[in-house]
Amino acid sequence: MRLPRPTLAKRATWPVALAGALLLPSPLLAQSPDPRAAAIAVADSALAAITRGDAIALTDLMVPEAVLIPTFTRGGVTNYRARTRAEQRADQIKGVVERGFNPTAMVSGGMAMVWYPYDLYIGGAWSHCGADVFTLVRSGGSWRITSMTWSAEQPPVCEKHPAGPPQR
Repeated sequence: MRLPRPTLAKRATWPVALAGALLLPSPLLAQSPDPRAAAIAVADSALAAITRGDAIALTDLMVPEAVLIPTFTRGGVTNYRARTRAEQRADQIKGVVERGFNPTAMVSGGMAMVWYPYDLYIGGAWSHCGADVFTLVRSGGSWRITSMTWSAEQPPVCEKHPAGPPQR
């Protein structure tokens, strides 16, 4: 049995229909990811790597020139130190649980900043809280950390995680 051959008019309509479908806004194409949410996701990944004790995964989120700057205040004097991505990569992270909450992200073109209050436990015991500030750039289609600066404080200057201590 032989099927009827499409007429010229029918053969000409499918390319037009295909072209029209490609030009119409697709629900998948129209829903581009929110750059603020994407920047926060990188910060979340950094905190997860710290909690896993994985300095390699943490530094893989960074540009090669990244710098990490912890700050702390003692006796009313604020101090800081700086270390490179390479120094952080060689450092071991052990027994740390760092939990961020209520992040805020701001984006301008190819740069982003995430302000992330956190609390930190070492070996299951309370250590400190503060805020992490991640500065990121868009590189190769994804956000990469250029700097990570944080404060190390005690309440009431900073807040503990609203969920209470981490569950063991």
